[in-house]
Amino acid sequence: MAGAFNHQQPRTDRPRGPGRNAALCLAKALSGPFIDRLGARRVAISCDWLSAAAVSIIPLLYWSGILSFWLLLPAVALLGVLRAPSDAAKQALVPVVAEAGSLSLERVTGILGTSDRLAGTLGAAGAGMLIALLGPGPALLANAVAFIVSALALTIGMRATAAALPKTDLAPQNYFAQMSEGWAAFTRDPILVTLVVMLAFVGLFDQAYATVLLPVWVRSSGLDASWVGILLAVFSGAAIAGAASGAVFAERLPRLLMYMIGFTFAGPVPMATLALTPPLWLIVSILLLCGFAAGFLNPIIGAMLFERIPKAAVGRVIALVGSLTWVLIPFGGIYAGLLTNAAGILTALGITAVLYALATLSPAAIRRFRAIGQRPIAQPVT
Repeated sequence: MAGAFNHQQPRTDRPRGPGRNAALCLAKALSGPFIDRLGARRVAISCDWLSAAAVSIIPLLYWSGILSFWLLLPAVALLGVLRAPSDAAKQALVPVVAEAGSLSLERVTGILGTSDRLAGTLGAAGAGMLIALLGPGPALLANAVAFIVSALALTIGMRATAAALPKTDLAPQNYFAQMSEGWAAFTRDPILVTLVVMLAFVGLFDQAYATVLLPVWVRSSGLDASWVGILLAVFSGAAIAGAASGAVFAERLPRLLMYMIGFTFAGPVPMATLALTPPLWLIVSILLLCGFAAGFLNPIIGAMLFERIPKAAVGRVIALVGSLTWVLIPFGGIYAGLLTNAAGILTALGITAVLYALATLSPAAIRRFRAIGQRPIAQPVT
């Protein structure tokens, strides 16, 4: 899941073009009232079934001999539109799952972050294997089956939980009033706003690192291009282990301390390490440590977000959060390209490491923000 709080490493599956990103951000933000009105579970299940149909129709049209660009385009567009509300709805189920299972939010968000990161890491390789073994058509049908399995898991696995879900009656209000309430619920909490602004800049710098800074550094160091994937995989594998560990231990650890340690190792340390150009074995060792430490961020950031969102507005606020944290991502490559061209790759890495640290660690200097370890009492939407 391209989650609102999954920022422990650069994500190559995020939207890169400003136009595409704007469409996804807008679709996610606008889906919030529907999630709260219809229920997150119902929206997630519906999106999975529709996604399965959209994926399935592509090979069926191809095998029928009538597939064309103009028939492919709406199917792909439907998949893109469905992704935003599907992601937001599944994220909105986190507090429901935590409450139903008597689990801490750190535990649930940690497990979710681990599974999401593992799926993202293995997904491309798995798709390549399916295409090689079965061909593109059957591989797309296998993807459709995955959507169906997801829908059935939500239908069957959360049946008992669904009966106990709180009923949110939004019918008397129009759509724009519901959106306004969601925005008010978001903006009234300065810590929530601070977190979202910070995560937006993290997305910018992560994308800059993954798409420009790391590839240019690898090339300028005389290494084979495969080292881009190797170094990202080293960090990613360690981050998966860190997120899994965080799911178990994060609720017992001091949040502010783990927040500062996690973000220090998530971006500034890897970038500064590359800027200093130590031996390759040392770089790999440091990236392993950095990935593991950064993996603890998912449980902490996720819990901090959900604890501050009123239950009646979870869908609207988490949709807004997910949308706003993506807005700067497409500009990461532009920023990195301009900076690298002007200052050189080592200086660009150093400057980005400093900016990353300022964006993520400076909120800890705010007295109110330092209360992130406390569990606030959710206020109703008014």
